[in-house]
Amino acid sequence: MVTRRAVLTATAGAVFPGSLRAAGRPPRIGVLTDMSSLYADASGPGCVLGARMAVEDFYGGRAGPPAEVVFADHQNKADVGAGIARNWFDNGAVDAIADVPNSSVALAVNEIVRERNKVFLISGASSSDLTGKACSPNSVAWTYDTYMLSAGTARGVLASGGMSWFDIIADYAFGHTMQHDMEQVVTAGGGRMVGSVLAPLGTPDFSAFLLQAQGSGAQVIGLVNAGGDTINSIKQAVEFGIIAKGQRLVALVLYLTDVHALGLEVAQGLQFTTGFYWNLNAGTAAWARRFAPRNSGHFPTQLQAGTYSATLHYLKAVQAEGSAADGRAVVAAMKRLPTEDPLFGQGRVREDGRMLHDVYLCQVKKPGEPTQAWDYYNILRTIPAAQAWRPLAEGKCPLVHA
Repeated sequence: MVTRRAVLTATAGAVFPGSLRAAGRPPRIGVLTDMSSLYADASGPGCVLGARMAVEDFYGGRAGPPAEVVFADHQNKADVGAGIARNWFDNGAVDAIADVPNSSVALAVNEIVRERNKVFLISGASSSDLTGKACSPNSVAWTYDTYMLSAGTARGVLASGGMSWFDIIADYAFGHTMQHDMEQVVTAGGGRMVGSVLAPLGTPDFSAFLLQAQGSGAQVIGLVNAGGDTINSIKQAVEFGIIAKGQRLVALVLYLTDVHALGLEVAQGLQFTTGFYWNLNAGTAAWARRFAPRNSGHFPTQLQAGTYSATLHYLKAVQAEGSAADGRAVVAAMKRLPTEDPLFGQGRVREDGRMLHDVYLCQVKKPGEPTQAWDYYNILRTIPAAQAWRPLAEGKCPLVHA
């Protein structure tokens, strides 16, 4: 059983404006994340820190009761994540949940958030269903999703001649949604899917899957996985000489921490799409240099930046409403207010809950190219928000098509 004491494992102090003191207590934000498994480096403690920094930055030096940030580890299990969410809500521990880097867990939490009329800041999960058939008036999706990742990367690869694809797919909600989104993009772009294979989450040995992909003769092997699975599959693909023999390896989800773990000798040349890069401009770099010393020297991933940005906008909406009590009203305010911060720039939250911002097609630098630590990406192209995200009419969100 998940107890309140177990989940209230950390708090972040900040101050609270007078307009919210009258509403009772300050809002409480629960970062539900992966603290110990394959997404811990890209999400985990760094997302907790991102939420804390948003609280600190929003409230500045004003006097008042502290806003709280708590966290828990969902262990990449939907039942564990759902149990924590219920416990948090039923015990008054949180008003909003952030991060949740696992789409199966996020889809379960999404329903509980709706039932309890709280707020879900989806900064870690990527399934486009969260703004499609599973969209909710209590949720916003911030950083990326499977449509954006598929469209940005696949279109770039198709344009450079990679027309036939074989995918290795993580066998859970994220992978299944990504496969669907990718097939649509590849087919629409004149390419074809040669085949695919499902791999269990947390697979240590990808050899059988890679050999199947190699034997398919596809020009492109798409890795539809993330975190530790991406690291393992790329390492083993290089060991098998797949790239040296002429096939192209494409990571549909690649985090900064993945590249750091792989090293440039292994990761060089990989193309991918991201919603955030720490060295994009002066504003992102300044924030990253505040973040890294508090994160064991590791620079921020897009998930950690997304948690900061989503939390910051949530707090603006709570202030506008004067209370965190009514989750639907807070999300409505998040949609009404324009988004703006140093990490994602200016944007807005669409009717289906999708936060619209520019994204970036990137390529991992070669050894010797970086001029400073953690500067691993070349930006190949900025993809405007209008092109990056699934058109509203195609998502089948009940909030839009009711």
